Amino acid sequence: MRPQGIPRCGWVGGEPLFRTYHDREWGVPVHDDRLLFEFLILEGAQAGLSWITILKKRDAYRAAFAGFDPGAVAGFDGRKVAQLLADPGIVRNRLKVESAITNARSFLKVQEEFGSFDAYQWRFVDGRPIRNAWRTILEVPASTPVSDAMSRDLKRRGFRFVGSTICYAHMQAVGMVNDHTVDCFRWREVGLKPGVHRRIEHIPEP
Repeated sequence: MRPQGIPRCGWVGGEPLFRTYHDREWGVPVHDDRLLFEFLILEGAQAGLSWITILKKRDAYRAAFAGFDPGAVAGFDGRKVAQLLADPGIVRNRLKVESAITNARSFLKVQEEFGSFDAYQWRFVDGRPIRNAWRTILEVPASTPVSDAMSRDLKRRGFRFVGSTICYAHMQAVGMVNDHTVDCFRWREVGLKPGVHRRIEHIPEP
């Protein structure tokens, strides 16, 4: 693990779990469908809560949601929902639990249409990460036109708990956008070559 004194994004603070997540995962481009599904479920569960709460429950979520296998989750029935709502390791919110199952079914349909969820999702950024150059966390937006478009399209396809703010948090997590601040040691490590900045000229329409 990196020394605590190394420059990091201002949101990290002193929580060890946050530091590990920030240093190893946040902003790293993800192209594995299972991991993309995992982040979709976790971001939806996080709505109205703190991300650290979800990170602390991540292992329990993996166990409860079949290792985030979308095919398995899509087959969950009413009895399984009842089991999940009794599981203290996850967020026991019926709407969020049921939306995870609904999203799994929609996820499978997207995979069938596009060949992979990865192919579908990354088309919103033309297949390459957007690299920003924020100086402070106060500059980082909660949503963007790209996350707006992604949210609209996911909702059209039957996904739930995919508002634009949740979609943007998802984009940050899976590296579709590099929102590490420029003073953070990870900004260059997960970004494109220094000095390269991209704008998205075309956003896929629903």
